[in-house]
This record gives sequence, C-alpha cells and structure tokens, in this order.
Amino acid sequence: MSAARRESPDMPRPRSDEPAQQDTPVRPDTPARPGRPARAVAPWVRTRLRTAPGAACFLALLVLVTAYLAAALPRSVAAYETEGLRHEIETAAPRNTVLDLTVEPPGLDLDQARREAGLAPAVLLRKRDALRARLPEPLRDDPRQTVYGVRTVKRVTGLDPWLPKPDGIPTEFVLSSPSDLTAHATLRQGRPAAGDKSRPEAVVTTATAKALGIKPGAVVHVPRRSGEEPIAVTVTGIVEPLGTESAYWAVEPLLHTPALAAIVSSELKYYWQGALLLSPASAPVLISTTGDPELYWRFMPTAGHLTGQDLARLDTALDAADGGPDLVKMRQVMGPTGTFVTELDAIVDSFRSMREAINPVVAVAVFGIGAVAAVVLAMTGGLFASRRDGELALLRSRGASLTGIGLRLLGETSAVAVPAAALGLAAAVATVRGPAGATTGTGTGTGTGTGTGSATAAEAGSGVLSGFAGGIPLAPSVLAAVVVAALAMLVLPLRAVVLHRRPRLHGGRDDLLTARPSRRRTVTELTLLALAVGAVASLRLRGTGDSGDHLVSAAPVLVGVIAALVLVRIYPLPLRWLARPARRLRGVVGPLALARAGRSSSTGALPLLALVLALTTAAFGGSVLAGVADARDRAALLATGADARIDGSVEWTPLPDGLTESVRGTAGVRDLAPVQVEYGVALPSHEGTSALPMSAPLVGVEPDAYTRLAQRTGFGPFPAALLASTGTGGKDAVADTDRVLPAIASPSVAERLGREPLEIVAAAGVFRVKVVAVRSTTPALTGADFLLVNAADLVHARPTALLVTGPSVDGAALRAVVTAKSDDFTVTLRSEQRSTYVNSPLQSGTERIYTGAIGAGAGFAVVAVLLSLMQSAPERTTLLARLRTMGLTRKQGRRLLGLEALPQAFLAALGGMLVGWATVPLLAPGIDLFRLALATSPGLAPLDSAPLRADPWSLVLPALAVVLLTGAAAAGQAWWAGRRGSIKELRAGDAR
Repeated sequence: MSAARRESPDMPRPRSDEPAQQDTPVRPDTPARPGRPARAVAPWVRTRLRTAPGAACFLALLVLVTAYLAAALPRSVAAYETEGLRHEIETAAPRNTVLDLTVEPPGLDLDQARREAGLAPAVLLRKRDALRARLPEPLRDDPRQTVYGVRTVKRVTGLDPWLPKPDGIPTEFVLSSPSDLTAHATLRQGRPAAGDKSRPEAVVTTATAKALGIKPGAVVHVPRRSGEEPIAVTVTGIVEPLGTESAYWAVEPLLHTPALAAIVSSELKYYWQGALLLSPASAPVLISTTGDPELYWRFMPTAGHLTGQDLARLDTALDAADGGPDLVKMRQVMGPTGTFVTELDAIVDSFRSMREAINPVVAVAVFGIGAVAAVVLAMTGGLFASRRDGELALLRSRGASLTGIGLRLLGETSAVAVPAAALGLAAAVATVRGPAGATTGTGTGTGTGTGTGSATAAEAGSGVLSGFAGGIPLAPSVLAAVVVAALAMLVLPLRAVVLHRRPRLHGGRDDLLTARPSRRRTVTELTLLALAVGAVASLRLRGTGDSGDHLVSAAPVLVGVIAALVLVRIYPLPLRWLARPARRLRGVVGPLALARAGRSSSTGALPLLALVLALTTAAFGGSVLAGVADARDRAALLATGADARIDGSVEWTPLPDGLTESVRGTAGVRDLAPVQVEYGVALPSHEGTSALPMSAPLVGVEPDAYTRLAQRTGFGPFPAALLASTGTGGKDAVADTDRVLPAIASPSVAERLGREPLEIVAAAGVFRVKVVAVRSTTPALTGADFLLVNAADLVHARPTALLVTGPSVDGAALRAVVTAKSDDFTVTLRSEQRSTYVNSPLQSGTERIYTGAIGAGAGFAVVAVLLSLMQSAPERTTLLARLRTMGLTRKQGRRLLGLEALPQAFLAALGGMLVGWATVPLLAPGIDLFRLALATSPGLAPLDSAPLRADPWSLVLPALAVVLLTGAAAAGQAWWAGRRGSIKELRAGDAR
C-alpha cells in the first residue's frame, strides 16, 4: 500500500470533504435535521490537540517564550530610556537644571511706595503660585526646593574698615532675601533677621562669618544709589545651611560659602566675596542700593514623572517657555521684562544625542535575534508539516481543497499560538515594568502647579486606557506578540498548502546532492545579496546615525543570510569529495555516515540558517560588549597613566621626601615611574618669531622605569636609549644653552620644533632640545601635546607625580601611605576611574539587551539543533532498526547517527565563525561604540573613538558549543533508539 493511501497511525481518520456523510458518527440522542449534515462527535481542532498533545505543548512553549522576549524587548528599551532621562536630570548640577525666572523691579515711573510694595513677600508668593501654574507640561517642580525673593545682580562694596582686605581691595557682597530660610538653615548664634526697609537686618552663614569675621550685632554698610548716607545692614544671627548640595543653596554657592576672588591688573590681587541674607521684609531696601536688584523665582524641576516618551514634549515645553507662548503667559505675571533661563535643554539634548547614538547599535541586536526566532518558528512549522505529510496527502487524494486544509491547520495552530502569545505578552507586562513613579508617560497633568511629581489615580487609569502601563507604551509589545503569533499560526498552513498544491502519490527524493535550486530561489537569493551589499555599503559610508534606517541595522542579519545560502549551495561539494576516499575504508560506518549526510533533505537550509544567524548574532554581540569593555579599560588607563596615579591637588607640587620608597613597599605595587610635569611651557618654532604662540607640558622622566610603563600600557613605547642622559644636568648645573637634550614629542610639537635644536626656557631649566622620536600618546598625560626629556638632565629636577603599576594594588593602603606624608596629594585608581564611565542607565540597559540577545540566540540555536534532529528522527530510527537486523552493533549505530549529524554542525560552526569574523571588520567603520562605552562627547573623554573589534572568544565558544550539542543530541537519540524495540519500525509495508 502506498504512503498516499494510508492514514497516520497516531491520529483518527479525518473526515473527507465529499458531500456524503454516511460514515460520519453522530450523537445517538440527537436526530439529524432535514437538509443539514449531522454534527461531528468532536471538532477537528480538539481531536488533533488530543491526538498530539506533545507537539501542541512544544509549540505553545516556543510561542510563549518567543512572544515574551518579543514583548519584553520594547518594554525594556522604554524602561531604560526612562531611567536614563531621569538620571540625566537628577544627577545634573542644580544650577544647570533650575528654572530661573527673573524680572526687574517696578520702574522709576512709579512712586517709591508703589515700587516698594511690589517687593513685598505676599506679592512675591502670589506670583510664585501663578508662575507655577503656568509652567508648561511636562515640567513640574519640587516645592520644597522652590525659592523666590529679591537679589542684587551686581555685588556691592562693603564700606566698613573692619572687613578683610587681603590685597587692599574691599570685600564685596551679594544682597539676597531668599524665602523660607528658616526651613533650610539652623540658627547657631543670635536671632533670625526681621527688620524692615528702614532698619534692614540680615544673617550670614557660618562659613561667611568665619572668613569675614562677622559676628551677631555687626553692622555692614553698603553704598546707596543716590550717593547719600550708606545703607546700614545689621547682622542679627549666624545660620548653618542644611544640605549645601540641595538646589536651595547649590544654585548660588556664594550664598553659603564666601569666595576669595582674583583680579588681574598689573599684578594678581585677591579680594573676598560674600553674601548677606536679608529678611524678606527688608527686601524693598535693595532698590536703593547700587547692586541693580531683580526679582527671582527659582523652580527646581522633578523627573520622577517623566518617561522616555516625554522627550519631545519636554523639548517643546522648554522652547515655549524660553521664547514662545508660555513665556508670554509668564510675563503676564512677572512683567514685560521677565526672562526664563535654564540649561535643562542642554541636558535633554545630550540625552537625545546619546540615545540616537545607542539605539542603532541596539537595533542590530534586535534584528539578529528576531531573525533567529523567525527561522526557528519556521522550522517548527516545517517539522509539523513533514510529520503530517502522509496525512495531508491522503486528504488531498480524497478531494480535500487547499482552502479547507489550510483553514483546518490554521485553526489548530491558532488554538495553541494565540493563548500562548497572549500569556507571553501578559508575562512581559507583569515582569518588565517601568521605573517607580512612572504612571502614564503621556503627561496628562493639568499644569496646575501642584509640583508633587506624582499622578493621581484618575491619571494612572487614563494612562492605562490610552495604551500605557507603568509608564511604558503597550502598543509595541502588543504588536510584537501579534507578529509572533501570526508567524506561528501561518507557517504550518502555508507550508502545507505549498507542498500539496497538487495531489501526489509518491514524494520524490529531496536530497542535498540531487536538489536543483529553482529559478525563484535563485532570484530570491540574488535579491537578498543585493540588499546585503547595499546595507553594508550604506553602513560603512553613513554609519548608524540614521536611527530610522532599519536596512542598515539589518546588515549583519543579511550578511548571515547570504552566508547561509552560500553554505547550502556548496555543502554537497565537500561531501562528494569525501565520499570517494571514504569508500576505501574498511569499516562501514564512515562511508555510510557520509552517504547519509549527503542524502539528507534539502530543507536542512533552515537549521543551517538558524545556526549561522545565531552564531553571527552571538559573535557580533560579544564583539560589541568586548569593544565597550576594551574602550573603557583603555580610557581609564589613559586617564591615569598606570594602575594608580599619585599627584598633587595643585600643579607643580613636588613629591614629599621618602614618598617613593614608602609607596614601593605598599602591598600590590610592582613598579614605580616618577615623573615631573610642568604645564604651559612656551615652545619656540623653527619658523622663527612669525609663528603663532604655542605651549605644551614638559615631562621629565626616568627612561628605564618610564619605558617599562609605556610598554605595559601600550601608550607610546620607546627604547630607553633614546633619552640617554647628557650628564650635564642636576642641581649644580647652570643655564647652558649649549646643552642639547634628546626629546620625544607629540606630532604637533615635533612639527613645531623641527629637526634642529631649539632653546626651551622653563622652570625646570634652560636648555636646548632635539626631537629624536615622535609618539602620539604617553602615559603621563592625557592631552595631545607633550615633550619628554630625561629628568636627570634638568636643572631643577623634582618629581611631581608617581605612576604606580600593580593590578592588585590596595587603594586604601596606598592612600594611607600618601596621607601620612602629605594631605596635598591625591590617589587615583584605574579601577575607580573606569567605573565613572558607566554612569547612565542607557549604557547598562543596552549592555543587558546585548547580553540577553546572546543568551536568547544561544537558546534558539539549541532549539534549532533539536528540531533538525527531531525532523529526521523517525527515518533515522527506522534505518537503525533495519541495520541492526543486518548485523550492525549498538556501538556502531550510535557512531553512525553521531557522524551523520556532525557534517552539518561543523559546516554551521565554521560558517558562523567565518561570517562573524568577517562581519565585524566589514561593519566596524560604520559603528562607533563611543557613546555606549563612555557616555560622554568625544571632546570630553581621553579617547576619540571606540571602534568595534572582533572578540575571539565570542567566535570560538558558540561554534564549539554547537558542535558539542549536536553530537550529544545525536548520541542521545541513538541511545534511545537502541533501547526501543524494532518491531514497529520493521512492520510490513511501513515505508518511512
């Protein structure tokens, strides 16, 4: 009996589409209605699911996991973008984020009483509430840090002779009347300021009182605008600020801490600047001073309610408040001269530029893992279709239509895929939530100025209804889950419809060795090749700057697809080459395994494609993570110059005597390199006086120790003999312009000095230098320009920094040794410097995405291997049973199945490694990991770029894992098949 005339033994006989219904069982207690066919006892879908529960559970589990990953990805991205935006705002200096509204006091066209009335505390409070209500959404403020009052823009001079005058310059004061001072300061001496415009009173902070010698009861006189008798301000008390890092004090540091300012005329002179904190009732007196007073309201914005989706609205709000319609509304309260100043827009722009630089890199991982998941789902549908090939052929032979078969299969898969995808979506929504405080993400606040930074229950409810949950939009996750469900539902029906377009009695051989690609397949492959070439060329030329160009982000996937298709085409060639010499072998296992591998189905392109894509994604993701780590390590090493750096807090501070010997004995220290750095040394030019002025640091080094350090770090190594001592330096040397010191210079310094010796005048001595080598970097400095000489040849040789080598150096012990010698020196550890480069949730979130993509790719690769083996499992089991009857031992059978599966695994592993290795340098010119690695602009970091580089471990380990996994799975399948009996596989007429 042919395969087309038999039904599958593990399923009930399906109902034919013929009109006759005599063989259809009906309920005995339900008579059939005239003119209508009798109902079946059990529907098709329920019967199929009960017949093959294992396959249904496998499909449900695969769809659930895939839908969970697909739905969780956009939520994870939105979550770390929200965290990143909040982090940028909350960690910025308060003076950079504060919303500063100022206006001039009432004009001179009003009488004095009305001008003073405009500065009354009640008037300022009323305007504060009105201005808060006019802040455009999503801007909200923290009322605890809001401050308003009157202050002098220009500092006024203290006329009292008892005030300190370091260089004869009188002390200058800022007069300010901040609101709610008692809530932000503690009274230490005296009493709070009260007073009024006729008897102004003020308080000062403890730091101001100590530096300027002010005591309670002191009177400070400041000049009056009219030139009449000075204004006498009585200091009634001394207060201690509560949290000088809070926005209340940090926006204007002079209010809590005086400063010793410098003025440059014929010589450098210093003078004191301080602040007098007047009572709000005394504020009207400020319009009589020479300090150009202004009214101010400072609102400290909160970020707890913001989400990543609020970025565009935040930009619009800041633009509208800076010079748009919202500024007009606020001027209706402040006055026509009111201004709105903030640097929050710069912070938002920095965050946007970082996100735009990182998102395309994330998109590469998304496309990679998405392609692998799609191929695995397609393999699952192919496995089910191959297992039910005889059943579907029988249905077609009995007259079933393609539409009927397709709809029945669609009903089966949808009954499993839809609930699984919905469950995966629900799990993603439940487990991947937004940061605390995110409610809607749509900015549904009314702008009433409550400033609480939280949303009401009604707002939260409206946010969920509008498509947000936990501050994260639901639409992308729902769309991703729908795509997964649709792919899982449609693969089996479409594949069955394509394979059974015509009724067939027998299926021809579909071997890799005999298969001939059709014209449609050739056109498809050429189209993919053109897309891959275009994507790679675009990525190399334009980079990943256009976050909306998804073709560029899909470049690694397209390269992997092309490579897999090429491997499928050339796969038969090595099998043919190996088949002939294998025939000469004495054993039967080797030749039979090669023959079996060559006769495997040509549908093996999908497993090969899945493995190549998974390995390419793992290699690319590992290379990204390795490139990020390498860039951070290199930047930290370049910033410190060694594993630890000891230098003074002030330039040109010589190291204390005995410090070098003490540090050398510290635990973990392997080597030391003392250096002497003198900044700002004027450089002569070989072009003469016509050249523009230029200066560079002069570095005196010990050649042997410094050369060892340069070789270990890789920053400008050179032979120590290049800086051989001239023997004419030291403390007894005199300024001798005939001395010529060999020097190593940076490219720009070498170009300026030329090839002939030129004279250098520095604090370390006067001498001539000749450039003997050029290096672009050096461990002692992070800047681009430098001039290295032998410290032994300097007249005034005194090390100012110590570069310590030792990966396991104890930072606490090192700081203790340095502190014991002097408090003027700081210790910088390379490990601590490296940790400063990971300061944004955007960075950590992206790294988690790539780590998850690598893990998910590995998981799908495992599923692809298992599906590939499951697809051929029945045929392998039958073959093994038949060979056992011919004398094949169990050991030989296991070897046969293992060797048969290994060629494709080796091909996938080799192809994945080669594609991953080729993809990284192919795409590296278009991908810069700088913002992902260092989270700052290139001009503010030691490095200028962070190129992508191939990571050997990411190439080799996944490939070896694929080979080992395939071998283990094949061995397990052979062991299980050997334990089962051969009766079922050897039944007469069973032609599997």
